[in-house]
Amino acid sequence: MRKDFDDLADYDQVGRSLRQLVAKGKLVKIGYGLYAKASVSPLSNRAVPRKGLRDLATEALKKLKVEVALSSYDRAYNEGQTTQIPTGRVVGIKGRVARQIGYDGKYVTFERIS
Repeated sequence: MRKDFDDLADYDQVGRSLRQLVAKGKLVKIGYGLYAKASVSPLSNRAVPRKGLRDLATEALKKLKVEVALSSYDRAYNEGQTTQIPTGRVVGIKGRVARQIGYDGKYVTFERIS
């Protein structure tokens, strides 16, 4: 998260540094103020996150103090109600999230779990 660097420099300087790292392919922007470590894909020769989209979203939500739970698709699969493996693009949350988390047009959707 961008605010993790607040003690190192002012807001503008941190932003410039993060933009430079994104341009070099060291980081990928996955949301507003959210960045992930990247590596160059041998297939597309573009920067892609080192972790999966679901792991990145879960980690970001925990930093934002949003409780994460299994989605209904994950629960159905774990309980043996379906054999279809969840894609990992749906994350169950307890709370409210007003941001998109993803990259390159692929975003996680949030399912409200009570």
